[in-house]
Amino acid sequence: SLSQADVDRVVAAMSLAVASEAQRLGELANRETGFGNGPDKTTKNLFASQRVAAHIAPLKTVGILRDHPATGITEIGEPMGVVAAVIPSTNPTSTAIFKTLIAVKARCPIVLSPHPAARQCVIESFRILESAARSAGLPDGALQCLESVSLAATESLMKSRHTAVVLATGGIGLVRAAYSSGKPAYGVGPGNVPVYLHASADPDRAVRDVIAGKTFDYGTLCSSEQALVFDASVASRVMKALETERVHVLSPDEASRVARWVIGERGIVNAKAVGRSAQALAEASGFKVADGTRALAARVAGVGRDHPLSAEKLCPVLSYYVVDGWRE
Repeated sequence: SLSQADVDRVVAAMSLAVASEAQRLGELANRETGFGNGPDKTTKNLFASQRVAAHIAPLKTVGILRDHPATGITEIGEPMGVVAAVIPSTNPTSTAIFKTLIAVKARCPIVLSPHPAARQCVIESFRILESAARSAGLPDGALQCLESVSLAATESLMKSRHTAVVLATGGIGLVRAAYSSGKPAYGVGPGNVPVYLHASADPDRAVRDVIAGKTFDYGTLCSSEQALVFDASVASRVMKALETERVHVLSPDEASRVARWVIGERGIVNAKAVGRSAQALAEASGFKVADGTRALAARVAGVGRDHPLSAEKLCPVLSYYVVDGWRE
């Protein structure tokens, strides 16, 4: 029953409150999970609070949204109902923030379900959001968070008769569970992003951009670049650019060691490798790299289980392929 002005006031209050705590929440997420780094998590929190709030601020979500006299169709904004929001360990606080903002903007109650490895930082984010929301007029109980976290609890929440829609961010098993919950679901799972660098591109800029994405929060985003594919005609320039960006190009032996540590025999990423620095990954794999090394790069000959580093790695390890034109 809230008006558009009511909803917008609540969203603005939550955004302001959580943005002021962005650094503390980023550091808390980093300490609790061990993934990524505090400064980049702070940046993500600010994006999820300030930029998302600014983007949705002008959107109309209450009452008549659009009227089409020619067709006689009138579009009316209506809440879907209770949102079950599954929060991952890789991006816990930022995901909790943006899902809460978009749910409340649509007048939907929301229940957060944290990953067990990120319970404390998600609950702290929830407390900040919930306190600001209630102070701005959100009804009691419209924003909730599971405190006893487990896979069973998350599945119960997703399948509850009170739940109307699921926002699921996490591994492939979780996303599949969300899609099979019997409810409408929006799932965000693994990424494994390849980038093709054409011979006509500027190798210096392209490599700089790829490494910026690959190293942000030590590669924990599912949108983080995983494979760099480039034409043989620009190979020397690309390799020089990688060196300029302080990327350590792995020898065949080093690449094999990294593959065993990061991916392992089962073909899935080692949780102990997720969101770790390049130096930490090299040391865990049994060798050392120069101080200031930002990422590790390994030449890979193919794609699939026989080539472990062709998988999504969720850390600053980049696979690369040299090809003879875009068809290859």
